[in-house]
Amino acid sequence: MTSIAPVVKEVSVNASTEHAFKVFTDGIDRWWPRQHHIGQSPLKTEVLETKLDGRWYGVSEDGSECDIGKVLVWEPPTRLVLSWQLTAEWKFDPNFLTEIEVTFTAEGPRKTKVVVEHRKLDAYGPAAPAIREMIGADSGWGLIVDNFAAAANGE
Repeated sequence: MTSIAPVVKEVSVNASTEHAFKVFTDGIDRWWPRQHHIGQSPLKTEVLETKLDGRWYGVSEDGSECDIGKVLVWEPPTRLVLSWQLTAEWKFDPNFLTEIEVTFTAEGPRKTKVVVEHRKLDAYGPAAPAIREMIGADSGWGLIVDNFAAAANGE
């Protein structure tokens, strides 16, 4: 089987690595797109527990929670690895795993390059090419990274 290339998005923000990391993690609810949610009712809050093995989930307006994954690597302020455990049917499965690595590299005192890599997409099997195209689109990780950059830049 041909290996599916990861989706990689990169952005530079006018912020220190510490600030960019904090906005990405503690501030995820400020910038996570509300339409990127698998719950039965609209997304109220996006939560990333800021610690190793912390949960990543959404809280719906009806109070229900929808798991997305968890924190696999916690190295503030330079690196974060999250599990993404949503299947091709957009359902959480604790036995399914792809990964998102986010790195924060200083390009100056108040400039940081942020790279988001969604990898291990082969886990999707025959659906992998279509899933890669969907999450790699401007409306997928493109929108997510743009929203993050706006928040990190203070917009």
